[in-house]
Amino acid sequence: MAGDFIINTSGGKFNQNIGRDLIQGDYYAAGQPQSLAEAAAEIGLLIKQLEQTYPTTTTSQQMVVAAEAINRIESNPLLKERVINAVKSGGLAAFEKAIDNPVGAFIVGAIRGWQELENQ
Repeated sequence: MAGDFIINTSGGKFNQNIGRDLIQGDYYAAGQPQSLAEAAAEIGLLIKQLEQTYPTTTTSQQMVVAAEAINRIESNPLLKERVINAVKSGGLAAFEKAIDNPVGAFIVGAIRGWQELENQ
C-alpha cells in the first residue's frame, strides 16, 4: 500500500515527521538488554506520571503509587522482563538509587520478589 513504511531502529530513539505530526518514541529490539539507567529512567517517568494523579505526602500514599506502578509493570510483560534483566546486570541497590524517589523502594521490593519467583 502506498505510504506504508517499515521502521527498523534496532532499538533506541526514533523521531519521524509525518506531515504536521512528529512521532517520537523509544524502541527496543526483541531480546535487546536494557541498561539499568534506561530501566530506572522508564520507571522514574512512570512514577512521575502517577504522582500527577495520586498524592505522595505520606508513606501510605507512596505505597498506593508504588502498587499502581507495580500493576502497570506486571501488565506489560516486556517491560517487566526488561526491568528484571537490567536489575540482574546492575543490582537492586543501584536501581533504587537511580530511580531516586521514595516510591522506588517499594518497587524494588516487588522486583526482588519477582527475581525470587524466577529463581525457584
